[in-house]
Amino acid sequence: MTVLRATARPTLAVVGATGAVGTVMLQILSQRADVWGEIRLIASPRSAGRKLAVRGELVEVAALTEEAFDGVDVAMFDVPDEVAERWAPIAAARGAVVVDNSGAFRMDPEVPLVVPEVNPHAVRARPRGIVSNPNCTTLSMIVALGALHAEFGLRELVVSSYQAVSGAGRAGVEALRQQLSLVAGTELGTSPGDVRRAVGDLRGPFPEPVALNVVPWAGSLREDGWSSEEMKVRDESRKILGLPKLPVAVTCVRVPVVTVHSLTVHARFQDEVTVDRAREILATAPGVVLCDNPAAGEFPTPADVVGTDPTWVGRVRRALDDPTALELFVCGDNLRKGAALNTVQIAELVAAEPS
Repeated sequence: MTVLRATARPTLAVVGATGAVGTVMLQILSQRADVWGEIRLIASPRSAGRKLAVRGELVEVAALTEEAFDGVDVAMFDVPDEVAERWAPIAAARGAVVVDNSGAFRMDPEVPLVVPEVNPHAVRARPRGIVSNPNCTTLSMIVALGALHAEFGLRELVVSSYQAVSGAGRAGVEALRQQLSLVAGTELGTSPGDVRRAVGDLRGPFPEPVALNVVPWAGSLREDGWSSEEMKVRDESRKILGLPKLPVAVTCVRVPVVTVHSLTVHARFQDEVTVDRAREILATAPGVVLCDNPAAGEFPTPADVVGTDPTWVGRVRRALDDPTALELFVCGDNLRKGAALNTVQIAELVAAEPS
């Protein structure tokens, strides 16, 4: 296991600092308690030389090289999988603890998959010197689900996601905005295929138009018709909760929302559950906000949750025909807790370890 050097305040590197999630990481670092000494910004050679604001100062971006990790204690990575696969082991070999936001190491048995509110103890067992951050869809629900699991004991999970286009990166956001500009003020969406024809080649990273539409697909094709996003939710939930055989069924859907993933959750537990006790747990769980008064029109929506850090939960009710099951509606900002914030929280756990 990689351990931190005995320095007064650890040195942090942000790799991929100029990307969408990297930008949010820098914002979050400026908003939270300052536990870091030097903060280095690292990106591809084409971004080197840019200056970005962090903690109220402008910091020049360095190119990604082996030498860039000399003296670094913790390195937060937000880069494509193939870049992480190459460079995370290099950073670890140079003495840094890597906190990786890509999918490259999530299911590696020698790399812990950590959500600080659910399994913070897992961060210390890192034989490769790497800690992995879950997928944004998993993170949008797992804090609330982990709190309920600790009380009731989860035994089955059925999930449908309603995923924002920013989960597909800046290309996804741009595609939605272009599509909306084409359909705004028109009567499109009233005849079969008219939105598809109007959008034409401006679908971006999506197989179908997202404007005036929902697309029951996110990710790439996997065995038996499942998508990679769906498999991530299943596999990551099992690993984080320590339930390797948990039955999980997932359908991932892309919706015309810029930021914030939403999910409907059907969770079955070991014993009978009550809504009152579930609400008590959720109302006091770290990182969770309970917003649940349908009679007053109060429940979480992406428009309310965007830009916030917690997991928001509403529509809490017991399943109609199963006293051991709960139904929930969950929202989480996929760029903050779903990516940048959880990465920062893991890095802070590492920084707090005794040297």
